[in-house]
Amino acid sequence: MPAFNWNDSTNLASKLTPARLWNGVKVLSSYYISQLRKKPVQWGLPVSISFEPTTSCNLRCPECPSGLRAFTRPTGMLQKDFFRQTIDEIHKELLYLIFYFQGEPYLNPSFLEMVKYAADKKIYTATSTNAHYLTEANARKTVESGLDRLIISIDGTTQETYKQYRVGGNIDKVIEGAKNIVKWKKELNSKTPFVFFQFLVVKHNEHQVEEIKQLAKEIGVDEVRFKTAQVYDYENDPNHLIPTIDKFSRYKKNADGTYTAKNKLANRCWKLWHSNVITWDGLVVPCCFDKDAMHRLGNLKNQSFKTIWQNDNYKQFRAELMQGRKNIDICANCSEGVSVWQ
Repeated sequence: MPAFNWNDSTNLASKLTPARLWNGVKVLSSYYISQLRKKPVQWGLPVSISFEPTTSCNLRCPECPSGLRAFTRPTGMLQKDFFRQTIDEIHKELLYLIFYFQGEPYLNPSFLEMVKYAADKKIYTATSTNAHYLTEANARKTVESGLDRLIISIDGTTQETYKQYRVGGNIDKVIEGAKNIVKWKKELNSKTPFVFFQFLVVKHNEHQVEEIKQLAKEIGVDEVRFKTAQVYDYENDPNHLIPTIDKFSRYKKNADGTYTAKNKLANRCWKLWHSNVITWDGLVVPCCFDKDAMHRLGNLKNQSFKTIWQNDNYKQFRAELMQGRKNIDICANCSEGVSVWQ
């Protein structure tokens, strides 16, 4: 779940209905009963889902399969008809819709139209962008769409630092995009979207942690969040991304100079009970760590979401996770999933 902020959390709470609250109780209860029984029990439907608008991206970030063009799955755009069908099926129970997975959402020409469709059903909507497409026109449409939360990825305060990770990016465009959103919130007298800068802390930008706070304040961004970087070959860190500031690192340095993950990987994962991810072409996968959709639990082109959520593939995956999470490849680099209250 998102980081706490009073205004943002109040907005999220306003989306609660009796049906969504009851669904949340069922999901939470089944999670704890599963831990007691050592066997997966699943009641209710997801509290939160992630929908992928596209796998396309304008940048080439070194640890991102979309940026590296390294997917084995096809690249494409989520179609609004297919999206609406799924939302219509589960909107009464669904509280939170995360509108990103891989790729840059604003490259999908129907993206804001789909946001509005979900927002009109009183679902809390959030997205993450590199902000290169937040023109005056798109910023206004974003505010008008009803989007509740806008995460702007900004991993530096100067072009020299920013471009080291956001390869092909322009910091001036990011800042201009953020200013456009703040401007149109004021122009339209809108409290949403709640805007925050997400700063991925890596070795080459860790010296700008305080600077990004000041920049956000000057622009009028609501909040700054610092994120630890997922490094695929973290044992050797060939791109030298792991920061020296320990609290911003998912990994600890060993005496021989290699790294190990801090997460102890307990055999439980809240995400498998309360959320999941849907790719642009309808594949249902366990979570955001399955970036190449290798663990395909169902296909919405062949089955309804409710059927997939309770199918044998899902039951087997939850059971395998409870038996030995360290044996599941996508869990090896995970920094989440242990606690319900993340």
